[in-house]
Amino acid sequence: MLRKINDHPIRSVHLLRSSDPDNLFPRTLEFSPPARGTWNIVHTGMQLPESHQIYVCASGCLRGVILTAAEMGCMDRFSTIELLEKDLLRTDNEALILQGVTDILKNLTKRPRAVLLFTACFHHFMGTDLHYIFHQLSRRFPEIDFIPCIMDPIRQTKSITPEERLRREIYRQWRPLPLRARACNIIGSNLPTDDTSEILTLLQKNGWTLRDMTTCRSYDDFLQMAEGSLNLYINPFGHRAALDLQKKYGQDFLFLPQSWRYSEITDHLNRLADKMQVSRPDFRPRIAECELAFEALKQLIGDTPIAIDCTFTFCPFSLARLLVEHGFRVLRIYSDTVPAEDRDNFEWLKRHYGSIELWSTKNPDGRLAHGNTMGQKILCLGQKAAWFNGSPYFVNLVEGGGHYGFDGLLRLIHLMSAAFLVPKNLPEVIRRKGCGGSCCL
Repeated sequence: MLRKINDHPIRSVHLLRSSDPDNLFPRTLEFSPPARGTWNIVHTGMQLPESHQIYVCASGCLRGVILTAAEMGCMDRFSTIELLEKDLLRTDNEALILQGVTDILKNLTKRPRAVLLFTACFHHFMGTDLHYIFHQLSRRFPEIDFIPCIMDPIRQTKSITPEERLRREIYRQWRPLPLRARACNIIGSNLPTDDTSEILTLLQKNGWTLRDMTTCRSYDDFLQMAEGSLNLYINPFGHRAALDLQKKYGQDFLFLPQSWRYSEITDHLNRLADKMQVSRPDFRPRIAECELAFEALKQLIGDTPIAIDCTFTFCPFSLARLLVEHGFRVLRIYSDTVPAEDRDNFEWLKRHYGSIELWSTKNPDGRLAHGNTMGQKILCLGQKAAWFNGSPYFVNLVEGGGHYGFDGLLRLIHLMSAAFLVPKNLPEVIRRKGCGGSCCL
């Protein structure tokens, strides 16, 4: 399918039936729609209590991370070392970083427990000896944990991504502790999981202790997570950390994808119950609640078209399949990849609902499609879907908003009803970074 807007061909959209899951869209110059609610490395790093972030990069790269820290009201936990053009040729960059970090730390009113030191692609090009730098910093400040982080977009799709690396390096600061039975962690998430989700109720009902960095109040609380015998992760960026912790500390782990269909949710929660060696719960009453809620939602929105984007949930095709199976009209899905855990749903939709439009969120042609709704009301799930469609009727969540399981489904249905009835100020809402996190704007 090739759309035209003002006689300009739009190649960032095709029908689901013609999609290759291994190559949805060609790699080109990338476009970033002005929907800022997604989390970035600054937001994630700020979740670590009693920590300080230092970025070493050029001014163009610094602009974005500085604005993020400023919007969060966290400039007291944030510092920078700016790289200039002369540093390419005439600067000892190891000495520059060592001197800069030392000056920053000596001038802080309170020493942090941990420092997340972000270097950039520049340092890889220049062959900077980062191992030497971190070794020297640890000798100068033995009371501080220095966490090697990288802001390196050039390797975003060819190696471990900055988001994956950041999570792995943060959890590498744990010290070995005796593993405690019935002690569990949720790792890798940006948002805390709802207290009423079936994950938490299943753990609490059976006497398990649960910890999550997003709810830790001190660095010592974070270090205490090392005693957990089981690590759970919902955000796929936590996979590398989970593997690393298993190898380093012998902690078991379980991936519970953010799926939406009843059978998937039941399967994931049953796997957790089996891992805990407890009885599998009966989820039929919860499914009945969801069915009643879906009936009410269908009566409200009827055949109103729905658009879903990949920032709303890690499994957009699972959510789309759930909705079409309940009679809703999914018109568009915005995603540039098909996650492995969502592949079966993608293939099912391709066979049974191949007329759904699949849009790229990154292709530059997408900038021309802003607001192209052809005069119809569209209910959007996610900020990017809302921006592309110019729709004020949207559910404002990223990464599922901390919702999970049948409890998350019921919350979603309520949010969809509210979004359908009450329009939002689209430009005002989506300009704030890190939806669901702290923001002083």
